[in-house]
Amino acid sequence: MSKKPSKGGAPALDMTPMVDLAFLLVTFFMLTASFRMAEPVVVDPPSSIGIVDLPDNHIMVTIDDKGRAFFFFFNSTAKMNALRAMAARYKVNFTEEQIVKFSGLPSFGVDLKDLPKYIDAKEEERKNFQPQKGVPLDTITPNNQLKDWIQIGGTEAVRIFEAAKQKAREANQEFKAEKPRYAIKCAANTKYIYVKDVIKAFTDLKLYQFNLITSLEGGGTVIEPSKK
Repeated sequence: MSKKPSKGGAPALDMTPMVDLAFLLVTFFMLTASFRMAEPVVVDPPSSIGIVDLPDNHIMVTIDDKGRAFFFFFNSTAKMNALRAMAARYKVNFTEEQIVKFSGLPSFGVDLKDLPKYIDAKEEERKNFQPQKGVPLDTITPNNQLKDWIQIGGTEAVRIFEAAKQKAREANQEFKAEKPRYAIKCAANTKYIYVKDVIKAFTDLKLYQFNLITSLEGGGTVIEPSKK
């Protein structure tokens, strides 16, 4: 049986649907993406050859060249729970709207009593917010808010991590997340005494392992201060 002769001409592919789909996807991501808020302080850390990656789920203290401490932790639920606990401890009132808004903020460096005003401020106003003297780190008086943030925030982050891990185990699902890790980031010209005070806050809480963030992309160096 003879084959039918072809009509000739090269096969054509209509790209219009694919182009339309590409534009729809671009439009979707533009409308749904949320832009990350600017950090209140930018530091230039020292360089190193460290190759230890820092997981997303981390708790970090940033110290600028003036010795101001800024606190950050990744998990938004842990941030809200920690703020409620800090508010109860220091007798500072926050509305539920402020608590939810706080969960989306980057690092902060203000006294807890000034935090409601800081949360309500616009992003541009936060850059020059006063007073922004860093999270109080008083090693003499009970007003060591940084130490409390580390303790409460870390406890909440670990609790949420363990709950998610247990839920995955019960569902017989693979759980790849890494346990929350602590980190310190400072400017290359930050005085050692400022870093030492922050390290003392960690060691007072019996936290002897954390990362020092360096300018090497995606890495830091794990250190373990000696137990006293």
